[in-house]
Amino acid sequence: MGHSHSHAHTHGPTTTASTGHRRIWPMAVAVAIIGSYFVVELVTGLMVNSLALIADAGHMLTDVAALTMGLMALLLARHGSATDDRSFGWHRAEVFTAVANAVLLIGVAVFVFYEAIRRIGTDPEVPGLTLIVVALVGLAVNIAVMMLLRADSKQSIAVRGAYLEVLADAVGSVGVLVAGVVALTTGWGYADVVVAVLIALWVVPRAVRLALDALRILNQQAPAHVDVDALRRDLAAIPAVDDVHDLHVWTLTTGMDVATVHLDSDGTNTDVLTAAQEVMARHGLGHSTIQVDPESVQRKCRDELQW
Repeated sequence: MGHSHSHAHTHGPTTTASTGHRRIWPMAVAVAIIGSYFVVELVTGLMVNSLALIADAGHMLTDVAALTMGLMALLLARHGSATDDRSFGWHRAEVFTAVANAVLLIGVAVFVFYEAIRRIGTDPEVPGLTLIVVALVGLAVNIAVMMLLRADSKQSIAVRGAYLEVLADAVGSVGVLVAGVVALTTGWGYADVVVAVLIALWVVPRAVRLALDALRILNQQAPAHVDVDALRRDLAAIPAVDDVHDLHVWTLTTGMDVATVHLDSDGTNTDVLTAAQEVMARHGLGHSTIQVDPESVQRKCRDELQW
């Protein structure tokens, strides 16, 4: 009918991070390691009545859930087939997983705050040496898992959610270690409660930030690293382009930004499309759909609007 479409799929920084290139095995190994340690820490915390250990074990449980959900999301994104009903496949599973992880983190923090308030005035007694030993083992476990996930956390919001969970636990293990040293040297049992509260306070803002990042994607907002105004100006600066409209930029999932745009032009479609694809690539938009509307289509659209 006189207008043309182009689907540009460049292989720049944004597409190399697609789900097809993300590794599955680090998540699987991390689930096994964290799951085993969770059982040890929870049983120990209940036996010695340590809120810091129970709080850290709670974070470990959210780690297990986060890693498991992240693993399932990656498997779905990689192997889940695209259909007419799900034209993008299961890529958004990662984003939903990130929201769930944030909710879990905040839930554990609320539980710790509640328990800390409930224990005020009870003069808690916790064995400092036990806390120190368990915290050292936990710190080693968390550091090992963080090293497994660090590279992939930059490519997947699901892995990033799990990485933040493990990072929170590493900080928690340091806190438990401090509480154990204080309890062992001074006998002040409230160090356990104070550390638990500090762990929760450290976790909450990171959980909120993760949730906001995921909700930004679900709300189809333009990614923060893309300057939409600059993109519009660069497209309008193409010599044969008369007008730029219906420009939309959003994120499908981590590492996959998508854009669509209409360009009014009387130039050669091939030249305009090629130039527009280059502009999109410069702005990191490897998945873009570009429609070029020649004067005949523009006139028809104006006539229909006037009618």
